Amino acid sequence: MHSAEFIETQDPPVTSILAGGYNHPLLREWQSERQLHKNMFIYPLFVSDIDDEVTAIESLPNINRYGLNTLKPYVESLIKKGLRSVILFGVPLAPGIKDPIGTAADDPNGPVIRAIRMLRESFPSLYVMTDVCLCEYTSHGHCGILFPDGTIDRKRSVQRIAAVATNYARAGAHSVAPSDMIDGRIFAIKQALLKENLAHKTFIMSYSAKFSADLYGPFRDAACSSPSSGDRKCYQLPSSAKGLAHRAIERDLTEGADGIIVKPSTFYLDIISDASTQCKDVPLCAYHVSGEYAMLHAAAEKGVVQLKQIAFESHMGLLRAGAGLIISYFTPEFLDWLDDDEL
Repeated sequence: MHSAEFIETQDPPVTSILAGGYNHPLLREWQSERQLHKNMFIYPLFVSDIDDEVTAIESLPNINRYGLNTLKPYVESLIKKGLRSVILFGVPLAPGIKDPIGTAADDPNGPVIRAIRMLRESFPSLYVMTDVCLCEYTSHGHCGILFPDGTIDRKRSVQRIAAVATNYARAGAHSVAPSDMIDGRIFAIKQALLKENLAHKTFIMSYSAKFSADLYGPFRDAACSSPSSGDRKCYQLPSSAKGLAHRAIERDLTEGADGIIVKPSTFYLDIISDASTQCKDVPLCAYHVSGEYAMLHAAAEKGVVQLKQIAFESHMGLLRAGAGLIISYFTPEFLDWLDDDEL
């Protein structure tokens, strides 16, 4: 056979020709079962007790810590681009303000309660969520109150966390998001909200599947919340514990959680996928955490990836896995990247 001749082969069945279904940009959008929209994004904000502060977080590119006076214009600029929701993390920096029980967490003159009131008054359409934890406010840096041996005092911890959540709701927070992972805190929060006639207007978004991951370093830099000793492995889930994640989600749903968060996200897509079935009747949120965000920026700086492309790929992966909401440090970029008419 002459070398220029082709071997005649049978055409494949017509059903195997897929390229005609995605050979145009619009077709590629149509092939996406789910698409990113601005109203899916929840933006983490670090708020300090220094009113005029704007401090860049070195390990979190483009992310700053704000005081109350600088927070308002910044949030206003994002709302004009379509920002719908934020989640607040307080960062008390005044000397000596931290103590073993996290008294500063719900100080009426502290950063979170003041920020809630300001945002509710200034931006009535903005949905205001508050992270509920004690680690930013305790002198030991752990998420609850400790026994003398350094282990978590569950009863006192959930009582304190419920009080903080209730005070945030009383200040006007639409949603409280307990991130401590201590057993029983969802029930305690729900009961406290019921007692104060706040349960009917406060959404409990529980960090139910929060893993003890090596991806929180930049967040702890921003929030000044690293433990002074030990670690959080006894109350955050082991990274290999799929069964425990299922049980933790079931626990929180039974206790009255209105929505569920899986944290981190990229390396836990199987957990998100399972949770999407387990939580089919409640909103499911993936937290694209600080380490994941910093990794993508580092890869882009090295020229390994293109930042916008990899951000879309990573966040679309969360949607494919089953998440319907995303807490993301990329929120400001997505407000620019996504079309304005998507709202």
